[in-house]
Amino acid sequence: MHILLVASAFNSLTQRVLAELQDQGHTVGVTLALGNDDALREAVRVHAPQLIVAPMLTTAIPQDIWTAHTCLIVHPGPPGDRGPSSLDWTLQGAAESWGVTVLEAVAEMDAGDVWAWSPLKLPPLAGKSDLYRGEVADAALDAVLLAVERFASGRHKPQKQEAAALAAGWRPFMKQEERRIDWTSDPTEAVLRKLRAADSQPGVLDELLGARWYLHGGHPEDELRGSRPGELIATRAGAICRATVDGAVWVQQLRPWREPGSRLPSYKLPAVEALGDLLPSEVPEVPAPLQLPAGRRTFSDIRYSEQGAVGVLNFSFPGGAMSTAQCRRLLEAYRFACTRPTSVLVLGGMRDFFSNGIHLNVIEAAEDPAEESWANIHAMNDLVEAVLTTTDRLTVSALGGNAAAGGVMLALAADEVWCRDGAVLNPHYRLMGLHGSEYWTYILPRRVGESEALRLTQSALPVSAKRAVELGMAQRVLQAAPEELGAEVARLAAELAASQELADRIARKKAMREQDESIKPLQRYRDEELTHMRRNFFDAREPHAGLRSAFVRKEKALHTPPHVARLGLAD
Repeated sequence: MHILLVASAFNSLTQRVLAELQDQGHTVGVTLALGNDDALREAVRVHAPQLIVAPMLTTAIPQDIWTAHTCLIVHPGPPGDRGPSSLDWTLQGAAESWGVTVLEAVAEMDAGDVWAWSPLKLPPLAGKSDLYRGEVADAALDAVLLAVERFASGRHKPQKQEAAALAAGWRPFMKQEERRIDWTSDPTEAVLRKLRAADSQPGVLDELLGARWYLHGGHPEDELRGSRPGELIATRAGAICRATVDGAVWVQQLRPWREPGSRLPSYKLPAVEALGDLLPSEVPEVPAPLQLPAGRRTFSDIRYSEQGAVGVLNFSFPGGAMSTAQCRRLLEAYRFACTRPTSVLVLGGMRDFFSNGIHLNVIEAAEDPAEESWANIHAMNDLVEAVLTTTDRLTVSALGGNAAAGGVMLALAADEVWCRDGAVLNPHYRLMGLHGSEYWTYILPRRVGESEALRLTQSALPVSAKRAVELGMAQRVLQAAPEELGAEVARLAAELAASQELADRIARKKAMREQDESIKPLQRYRDEELTHMRRNFFDAREPHAGLRSAFVRKEKALHTPPHVARLGLAD
């Protein structure tokens, strides 16, 4: 069946729906709904789809389209739930279960007939964006695939929603007044719920050190305490810790508030970096140990644990972006893990993003963005090189969520790549005007071949976990919910460590690395890639700086990108 996806952005859910439907054998086109109804009508005319699916839509589909075509809308809420801030209200209200509904487009928002819906459990501490890419995306895929199957059968009659339920289910757009934290009275759990419901957009508007900020990300703290609720009591790895009436919370990122209509930039940065000179010198940096005791409730973006012959190096950075400092801290942790008496070392193994490569926001905010880009790419390369040259044990990259650009190459540097079902890989740099580094000219061709590596990097399209295995980019698809991933990875890693072939595999790995190095040293790959990257970063005629700025500032696209607009159309 030919299906047209209509979405407000080519975001993670849109990409996942695209990849999964393609895996099911459908031909799929994509057009972005950017406020130009005539352009949307033209895309529908050109595609002549049998079905339209809207995975993520913030504007209404014109009536003449949904009257002529069946249009299925994905709504993050169970049947009867309505409104643009469904997930926000749900998380702030501390619900334990929710759902995703696929309903037919009609004139009234979220009021159409229900084609399918899927329930989901809400984990206790996941933020909205993490949940959206995890449990919500899983439920959305289940509901979309069922709805598509029902539509294709021609026999299914969608279920009408009762008027009374629709009236009761409407919830308005959540404003900042409903999100506001009262530091003098809100207990820690209430603060965390508000932060969780606003992450990563729009954040919680607050005042700190004489300025107004949007707070992004919230983590509990079980030991540090302050004398006054709301005060800044510590920093750690770029995050800040603030006292509450009964404890403390960590906030990872800040975004400065700007006057409405202001042209000044406002984008998220690590909290310490955003505060800059406003940060009092007496606020202490309180590092977290790499190995935390069981039961600790605190913020730590890098953790190491060990079980028998298996070491696990967990890391999780907001948005999957890795700054120079984060890369260097992760490299230090990796080197420590390599001193441990293990035979299998797992990287990742957590829910949400694995890595999306260099940190464009930090780079954009730097005094000299080109120099910061150069430092960041060298730090990423150092980390990837360390993984590539580990020859005394097997390494596994465990992807709980998506990876892109250099983050894909970091994953593929390991001996095995295990992807949670639903993870999407974007193994390309082209859309950011970059040649790419992280040894991709060595890593990708050795897994998929030269021609496929070229196609993947030039087509700039997402790859599903299932397709990644078929291509040779990954070895396993893990059928595990986001909250269950860690346990499943630990189980499989223990099996790998106990394998009778382990010693032979390590020996073969070492011999192959030596052979590859004799043919073409890793340093040559790095030097060749960085020759291109230096031009991308430092030459004012290159498009990268403009593309990076537009990305960081979330400038709205004017049209569907050509490489996406061509999808589903005959050559």
